[in-house]
Amino acid sequence: MVFDQFSQLVADASGWAYAIVFMLAFLDAIVPVVPSETSVITAGVVAADGHLSLTLVVVAAAAGAFLGDNAAYFIGRRFGERLVDRFFAGDRARRRIDWAKRQLAERGGELIVIARFIPGGRVAVTVTAGVVRYGWPRFVAFDAAAALVWALYASLLGFLGGRAFEHEAWKGLLLAVGIGFAVAGASEAVRWVLKRRRG
Repeated sequence: MVFDQFSQLVADASGWAYAIVFMLAFLDAIVPVVPSETSVITAGVVAADGHLSLTLVVVAAAAGAFLGDNAAYFIGRRFGERLVDRFFAGDRARRRIDWAKRQLAERGGELIVIARFIPGGRVAVTVTAGVVRYGWPRFVAFDAAAALVWALYASLLGFLGGRAFEHEAWKGLLLAVGIGFAVAGASEAVRWVLKRRRG
C-alpha cells in the first residue's frame, strides 16, 4: 500500500519528515494551496505507529506555521496595498481582504487565532495585519498561541486516528483527514451563517 511505503520512508528518514512538516506549514502560511494540515495529520498517524515523535511533529508544525505567519505579516507590512492589488485582485480575494480588515479592527487577536483554522483565511488575515500595521508584539502573542493550538489539533487528530486503527493506519489517516475537512467546512458554514444574519 502507498501509505505503508510512506510510513517506511518516514521510518528510514525521520529527520527529513520533521523538516518537511516544518516547510509545508511555513509555505502554507504564504501560499494557501500547500497541504499543511494533511502533512501534519499524516505525521501524527505515523507517530502513532512509533516511527516519529509526536512532540517533535507538534514543534515542527507549530514553528513552521508561526514563522510562515510572521513572514506573511512582514510581506504585508513591507509591500502593503501594492501586494494586495497584485495578488488579491479577484472579487472573492478582495472580499476576503476587506473582511479581514474589518474584523481586525473589531476583534484583532481573536481573528488571528480563528483564521489559522480557515484555509485561505489565514493568509488574508496575516497579510492584512501587516498592511494595516496591526501591532507586531500583539500579533506575535496571538499567533504563537494560534500556531501551537493548530499544530496540536492536526497532529493529535492523526495520532488518535492512527491509534484507533493500529493495524490499518491508512484508515486512521482517512478518518483524521475527513474530520479535518469537516471541521474546516463547519467553520466556513458558521462564518457564512453569521455573515447572512448580520447582512
